[in-house]
Amino acid sequence: MENRLKPMDAEQLREYGHKMVDFIADYYKTIENFPVLSQVEPGYLRNLLPDSAPNQPDSFQHVLDDIQAKILPGVTHWQSPNYFAYYPSNSSVAGFVGEMLSAGLNIVGFSWITSPAATELEMIVLDWLAKMLKLPEDFLSAGQGGGVIQGTASEAVLVVLLAARDKVLRRVGKDALEKLVVYASDQMHSSLQKACQIAGIHPENCRLLKATSSTNYALSPEFLSETISQDLTIGLIPFFLCATVGTTSSTAVDPLLSLGKIAKSNGMWFHVDAAYAGSACVCPEFRHYMDGVEEADSFNMNAHKWFLTNFDCSALWVKDRSAFVQALSTNPEYLKNKASQANMVVDYKDWQVPLGRRFRSLKLWMVLRLYGLENLQCYIRNHIKLAKHFENLIAQDPRFEVVTPRIFSLVCFRLLPVRNDESHGNKLNHQLLDAVNSTGSAFISHTVNTY
Repeated sequence: MENRLKPMDAEQLREYGHKMVDFIADYYKTIENFPVLSQVEPGYLRNLLPDSAPNQPDSFQHVLDDIQAKILPGVTHWQSPNYFAYYPSNSSVAGFVGEMLSAGLNIVGFSWITSPAATELEMIVLDWLAKMLKLPEDFLSAGQGGGVIQGTASEAVLVVLLAARDKVLRRVGKDALEKLVVYASDQMHSSLQKACQIAGIHPENCRLLKATSSTNYALSPEFLSETISQDLTIGLIPFFLCATVGTTSSTAVDPLLSLGKIAKSNGMWFHVDAAYAGSACVCPEFRHYMDGVEEADSFNMNAHKWFLTNFDCSALWVKDRSAFVQALSTNPEYLKNKASQANMVVDYKDWQVPLGRRFRSLKLWMVLRLYGLENLQCYIRNHIKLAKHFENLIAQDPRFEVVTPRIFSLVCFRLLPVRNDESHGNKLNHQLLDAVNSTGSAFISHTVNTY
């Protein structure tokens, strides 16, 4: 019993921590040896692990052996250089050690008093990132707005939708909920639909407007204006518009300036989701894709996608933080303290759905400090250069076509169907996708053009 693992012992942490870092470093050295997409069958793990937890402690080495033999075969290797599916989720040494420190300190920073550094560092690093993106000053913490780290862009769009909903209901009356209408392109991430479900927006009032190849799958301002006019005519209340910089299927960029003016003229909350492509906008040559963001009420980008910050770290900025507080604040007796009661501090519990929150700003701070803006810009540019190279290779092969113009580092391509038979073309491309992914040599994902 002398060698049993204690809940928190500095020397045991040093010993086990060194072993785990060695294990992870060895994993990264050999990551290309694994099939990128896990090749296991559903339910594989239940046959490999016991039915119940052990009564007596196991050895750490035995656990590591099980991870190697039983867990890693069931892992899809998102950090593999041959991972090309969904979106990038790039971790880094800086992000990893920041995450390690966050786990070590293990604070639950829901209000300023629970760890002042956690709140204040988050405000500072999000101001840094806002300046790198050249966001309007209204989004900085010195004024009425500021930034907050959410877990994901799905959480970000939910909290801004809730803030917008409560803001409009205070004006028109709470019984008007069934009349509220949300607008976005049909290329918008499905997280908006889920947010509408949670917020009580009627499903038929979530307008996902058809985007076509004529606008490179961006939302048409004219189509939006027409739809809003029709809704106003039948007594509905347009209250929320979501635009995207870099859609999931094709990285389309909605025209922010035009859309923002439509939102403003109709008294709507305007949210910009740049979860993927926002990272590219730290490069001056790509910043123009965000032109019009000055019209937005809120803006979101995921540092955990393309900015070397380990998941999860979704940066959300808002121009009027009081909208969050009015929609999401609770103030039970057991959370009251002098700093909060005197309105001297920000309490991030009032900017999110859960109460508890991790010290996520540490890893973003380390990424910004240990790499610096110039290295981060070079990293983004290199990815775009590689995508451009791949796009050229596809264009030179008569069997394939590039389906939509490449803007950032996503290339949409397909095998051309025989005799323009689109149903055969879809089947052909699914077969190619399955063939590539089943080799384990690479992992790619698909989307569908609904025409």
